Amino acid sequence: MKTTWLVGLLAMLNVTSAAMASDFEQLRKQFVDGYPALFPVAATALGDHRFDDRLDEVGSAANQRQRSFLLRMREQAAGIDAGHLSREQQVDLALLRQQLEHDLWSLEELAEWRWNPLVYTNTAGSALYGLLVREFAPLPERLRHAAARMEALPRFYRQVRETLVPAEVPKIHAETAIQQNPGMLSLISELVEPWLKSADAPLAARLTAAIATARKAVDAQQAWLEKTLLPQAAGDFRLGAERFDRKLRFTLFTPLNREQVRERAQAEYQRVRQQMFEVAKQVYTKQFPLTQFPEQPDEAYRQAIIRSALEMAYAKRPARDEIVSVARKLLLQTTEFVRDKDLVTVPDDPVEIVIMPEFQRGVAVAYCDSPGPLDQGQKTFYAVAPLPESWTDSQVDSFLREYNTLSIQDLTIHEAMPGHYLQLAHANRHPSTLRAMLASGPFIEGWAVYAERMMIDSGYLADEPLMRLINLKWYLRVVTNALMDQAIHVDGMNREEAMQLMVEGGFQEEREAAGKWVRAQLTSTQLSTYFVGYQEHADLRREAEQRWKGEFSQKRYHDRVLSFGSPPTQYVRALLLDEPIPVFPADRRE
Repeated sequence: MKTTWLVGLLAMLNVTSAAMASDFEQLRKQFVDGYPALFPVAATALGDHRFDDRLDEVGSAANQRQRSFLLRMREQAAGIDAGHLSREQQVDLALLRQQLEHDLWSLEELAEWRWNPLVYTNTAGSALYGLLVREFAPLPERLRHAAARMEALPRFYRQVRETLVPAEVPKIHAETAIQQNPGMLSLISELVEPWLKSADAPLAARLTAAIATARKAVDAQQAWLEKTLLPQAAGDFRLGAERFDRKLRFTLFTPLNREQVRERAQAEYQRVRQQMFEVAKQVYTKQFPLTQFPEQPDEAYRQAIIRSALEMAYAKRPARDEIVSVARKLLLQTTEFVRDKDLVTVPDDPVEIVIMPEFQRGVAVAYCDSPGPLDQGQKTFYAVAPLPESWTDSQVDSFLREYNTLSIQDLTIHEAMPGHYLQLAHANRHPSTLRAMLASGPFIEGWAVYAERMMIDSGYLADEPLMRLINLKWYLRVVTNALMDQAIHVDGMNREEAMQLMVEGGFQEEREAAGKWVRAQLTSTQLSTYFVGYQEHADLRREAEQRWKGEFSQKRYHDRVLSFGSPPTQYVRALLLDEPIPVFPADRRE
């Protein structure tokens, strides 16, 4: 009797689990199908090409459609019992719930659609760029879709002008939008017009008319940005404590809060500077072998020795127009090292180093543009910003000191091999499209920082101590980014204080620090992802080494970590070490 009762109970539980798993799969399909329809340009980047001939809608009606969709998805997600799902499904459900809460908060409370014009310059530029730089469909088809999007630009820009509230737009955002907006004209000249002669007559005629329409619309938008938006821009770029803390929780998706991030970063700041001093002494002694260092050097002495050693690294730098060519050479070098050391499985996806498009400039020096998970096999672009023509010789010198040849080594490791390019190529092979859509910034950026340190620890340029010093300097930049992110947006840190932290504390050159000050104003919480993400990756690596002991190898560990896509590291930890999947933390005000 008892056995029959138990068998019946188990059968009932299996039926319940199967039904719940089916319900979740339906929910996942609805989100994957419905979410891209709200953002056609982002859908193209994802590799969902159902909406390639559409340009995003902007304004209250579009916001209401987004809100209705998100609320419907949230209600359905709340009805799913994670206990009846597989472990992989539990991860995806947690990510979906988190994303829905984040998107609703962003739409209703952060409301960047009211005050951030860069949202729209990025959408407009990506509308053409995403169609034409990758060969996911025949060229005539992509050109027809580009024509459709150019034809829609007047409507798009009109909606943007009706939606933005100039008094709420920070001046720095208006200035950057003015800088980026003409990039649309460059995209048209470089990506569309060269194909006019080879297109058939009807398509060429349509493209010619669409180009004229687009150019006129871009010029009108530029005039509005310069003559209306900028003079009235009076918003505060600082988020303030409440909005920053909530956004930080969504961005990091980690148990760490702002105070804990600051405490860990402050401790790392002191530790890394001490490490830099120890390495700098080795470098300095090679140059001046009779040097005797004091047993208890003061801060000024340590600063001087580190700077002297860094000067030796700065002497190894490319010419102004050689940064991209040097990066190409170093990508081959880092790839060969990863393969020779068998550190991780290297995908055969194509990667190309390119000049950063104009509409993307003004925020970062470089970035990795990987294909969407539905466009597997397409090119990854490692984009590098050219030096502005307006820079003086002293500004160029400052930049090239910062981005010396050894720094470009570190940058290439971070952006390409074995950093973003390699990690995202692995992630795109994970079967869950939902997980790819909801990728974790801290996991992705943390891996790239981890890759920098891992390469050095594995012997990359082992006979060049200056490489380790530069690597430590780059990690110190990660630490100061996290400190500065919250100090600016919550504590009111001003430009002078930020420059002091970066230049004196982090040994950054003036051009790098000045650019980071701009970036910190334009973004919030993203600068914290590098530090928190690295800390989580480093912690996980140490724990795996302790657990696996003699069975640990770098390749086994790296391939396993990268096999789960790009979810937050707490979920990778659970999957890797076969521990319970963390419960989705209820979003709450603290």
